[in-house]
Amino acid sequence: MKLYLFGHDYRYAVEQMLFTMLPGEKPEYPDGKPMGDRIEVHLSRGNIYVTASCRMVCGGKSYAGRSAVKQQFLSDSVQTDRHCQRIIKNAMYRAFLTSGIKKPAWGALTGVRPGKIYRGFLNGGMDEAAAVRHFISEYDVSPERAELCRAATRATLQAEASLLPNDICLYVGIPFCPTRCAYCSFVSASVEKSMKLMEPFLDALLREIECTAAHVKANGLRVISIYMGGGTPTTLSAAQLERLCGKLKECFDLSSVKEYTVEAGRPDTITEDKLKVLRSYGVDRISVNPQTMRDSVLNAIGRRHSAQDICDALEIVRRVGGFAVNMDLIAGLPTDDVDGFCRTIDTVLSMDVENITVHTLSLKKGSRITLEGTALPTAADVAAMLDYAGEKLSQAGYFPYYLYRQKYMSGGFENVGWTKEGYTNLYNICIMEELCSIIAMGGGGSTKLIRTDGQRNDRIVEPKYPLEYIQNIEDTCSKKADIDIFYKNYRQNTQHKA
Repeated sequence: MKLYLFGHDYRYAVEQMLFTMLPGEKPEYPDGKPMGDRIEVHLSRGNIYVTASCRMVCGGKSYAGRSAVKQQFLSDSVQTDRHCQRIIKNAMYRAFLTSGIKKPAWGALTGVRPGKIYRGFLNGGMDEAAAVRHFISEYDVSPERAELCRAATRATLQAEASLLPNDICLYVGIPFCPTRCAYCSFVSASVEKSMKLMEPFLDALLREIECTAAHVKANGLRVISIYMGGGTPTTLSAAQLERLCGKLKECFDLSSVKEYTVEAGRPDTITEDKLKVLRSYGVDRISVNPQTMRDSVLNAIGRRHSAQDICDALEIVRRVGGFAVNMDLIAGLPTDDVDGFCRTIDTVLSMDVENITVHTLSLKKGSRITLEGTALPTAADVAAMLDYAGEKLSQAGYFPYYLYRQKYMSGGFENVGWTKEGYTNLYNICIMEELCSIIAMGGGGSTKLIRTDGQRNDRIVEPKYPLEYIQNIEDTCSKKADIDIFYKNYRQNTQHKA
């Protein structure tokens, strides 16, 4: 789609709404006079209002939408960007609806964190009922999604109340998997191709752990949660996991850790000796992720295991004992259908695990599904899958405790973590709702340093690929000094305002 921007350069906001309303469209920014099918987005500034207007021309017909905000709300550059991007997206959204495009479940919302917006209404003095009404009216969110957001936000508020100012979470990224799934765009290397890199990668990671722990200690930060992801951390051997967990225990003060999660997502990597190592170091939550319990769908997405392998792996987990278990499922996988997905839900519910996370398939640019143009269930089918999952999980005593959205999701829906009472995962809430800083180590990790004063957060991004990570480990370690700079400036700023 040809895009023409006038009076602004908010390309990201424009593209977010384009992808939401016209999935599969590619943005183009041609020079010269607007011609042909196109979208024009104008931003004009008056004495009282800043106004966004959108004109969409399609098949010779023209459709328009407008939105505005008062100048008084544009108090600084951060607020200016936020409000201007919001009205730009609203103007485009209204033009799309005028053209006859179906309203998405999340209305005009395009961001990753619906709960953060909803929580802002509560923090502004609204009660839950008023916040839901405002959420629906302001963003045209469906009542069902607004209620889903309200339920998940209750867990967020409980987590937020439990945090101290210097609390942080640790993330450890292990970018290896047995094979690469067709839907995956995460930075992970197939063990079949990169086995020789695993040991030098681990050596580099242990070096980074030592370095990072020194900065955490110097800034008086308290570790409350550890999350080891990837990739599939249990691709490592039991001896390698022993080295890794031992180094974390040696370098960090883990006396305040409330939970310790390891993704053991692939059943073909789960063994009793690995689980015993993890338990000996205090790991109390693991993920055993089927994505589907249909062998035909597992084959279609490139998983070299069966549904029975999932059951067998869970039996090993329960035999070792001491783990809360999460299972990830994905709605909208290739060759799946509504009946098959519903059977998957029923099967997983019968396993009586503590957490079940229901994802919507996200069509990542680098995934095999996207590159090959694989046929997928329709948006209506995905909606039916998610509706069934929500109904059955609620009936079984689970409740939503975190949710987030991604670009290119089938039907524009969401990912929701469901839990039994007493098993919410603090890390998932903290990272999705940006409640505290996440200090990352390992391949593809992204440290996010969180501010609570309304200013922009800071990031420190790790090298993506194992070889790149190994070769650049000293530079990676030196960048961890940015943690010191962030906390020094942040504390000075907050003290000055106080």
